[in-house]
Amino acid sequence: MFNRTTPVFAAGTSSTLPTTSRRVFGRRLGLSAAGLAMAGCSASRPESSTDSAPAEGAVDQEFVPAQDAASQAALTPDATLTLLADGNARFVAGTPARRDYSDQIRATAAAQYPFAVVLGCIDSRVPIETVFDQGIGDIFSARVAGNIVNTELLGSMEFACRLAGSKLVVVLGHTSCGAVKGAISSARLGNLTQLVQKIDPAVEAIEGERDVDNADYVDGVAEENVRMVMAEIRRESPVLATMEEEREIRIVGAMYDVSTGVVRFI
Repeated sequence: MFNRTTPVFAAGTSSTLPTTSRRVFGRRLGLSAAGLAMAGCSASRPESSTDSAPAEGAVDQEFVPAQDAASQAALTPDATLTLLADGNARFVAGTPARRDYSDQIRATAAAQYPFAVVLGCIDSRVPIETVFDQGIGDIFSARVAGNIVNTELLGSMEFACRLAGSKLVVVLGHTSCGAVKGAISSARLGNLTQLVQKIDPAVEAIEGERDVDNADYVDGVAEENVRMVMAEIRRESPVLATMEEEREIRIVGAMYDVSTGVVRFI
């Protein structure tokens, strides 16, 4: 275990950086005005500034840099959640932030400072970095059919949070999930059998017509599975549970709608 970098800003305190530096810091994080406030950085500009503030909902046209130790350390779990929510809003609106991926590759070659770890499904319609509009080095992405959790994934999330400094764990389910449909229909096929059986408790917990063509039932099971996976993370990982209790991280659930692109946090 190594020492984490001391935060540049403490959440809830005002920054001593010049206004221009605060704007650069905000661009580095991809923060909205709300996100800047949650990270402890003022988003206000002096009246004498010659820079014009971007219109509400506008995308900053400057390239967003890769995360670094300072920008990661300055984030709170709540501000991190705002980053992902804002990124999904940009994705849905079709206004992604501008990134120079070659520059981000160079910037992250020696070290990485992701601010969140997202456990999602392998479904090809839910590319995690894309739907949250994040770049290289921004988030840890763990993907497995049905966004289930096991020892290896728990260890990966513990690495992401305890050792690599991430502030948020997101369990991301989605509508029309094939793994969930497999559990509903009691699919049996090689190693897939054991995987879908991990979703069985969610199937049993949801009332309704047990039919893979019943979209409401399928999506209800998918959401219940997310909640159960969150509970399993807290139960099976004392490391993450303690970090959450001490407010070093948050563990949240979310559902992605494959028909709209919208992520709904639960």
